[in-house]
Amino acid sequence: MKPFIKVLLLFILICGAFSLQAQTDFGIKGGLNFTFYNVEEANFGDDTNVQTGVYVGVFADFEIENDFHLQPELLYIGLGDFKFLNAPIYLKYNINDNFNILVGPSINYFFDFFNAKLKVRADLGFAYNLTSKLDLHMKYTIGFEEITPNGLFLGLGYKL
Repeated sequence: MKPFIKVLLLFILICGAFSLQAQTDFGIKGGLNFTFYNVEEANFGDDTNVQTGVYVGVFADFEIENDFHLQPELLYIGLGDFKFLNAPIYLKYNINDNFNILVGPSINYFFDFFNAKLKVRADLGFAYNLTSKLDLHMKYTIGFEEITPNGLFLGLGYKL
C-alpha cells in the first residue's frame, strides 16, 4: 500500500475512533509556509535559504478531558518544486478561552523527494481564537534528519 494512502487511512481511523467517544469539531485550514534550509558550504560558513509555500487541509478536534484535546490534521503543502502531505497529531491544551498550545509529531510524505519519502518531524504550535469558529495559528516544525528542513506555518483555521 502506498505510504500516502497509509497516512490518509491513519487520519480517518483516528478521527473515527475519537468521534465515537468525545465532542468533536471538524474544520479546514490554510496559510503560508516558510521553510528554512541550512546547508554548510565548504569554508564559506552557513548559507541559510528561506523558501515560501502554501498549505491547505483539514483537521479534527476531539475533546479528551477539560482543557485537553487531540487534534490530528492532514495538510497538502506546495513548496517550490516539492509537494507533500503533512499529518501532525497534536496534543492541544487550552491555556484560556482564546489561546491554545499544540505539540506533537508530524508524519510527512514527499511526492517527489530523492530517496526517503517518509519523514517524521516535531511540531510546536500556538492558536488564537478570533471567534468561536475562526482561529489564527502558527506552528514551528523541526526536522530530525540532516536534509529535513525546519518550517514556520502561519494561517487561519475555520471550524465547520
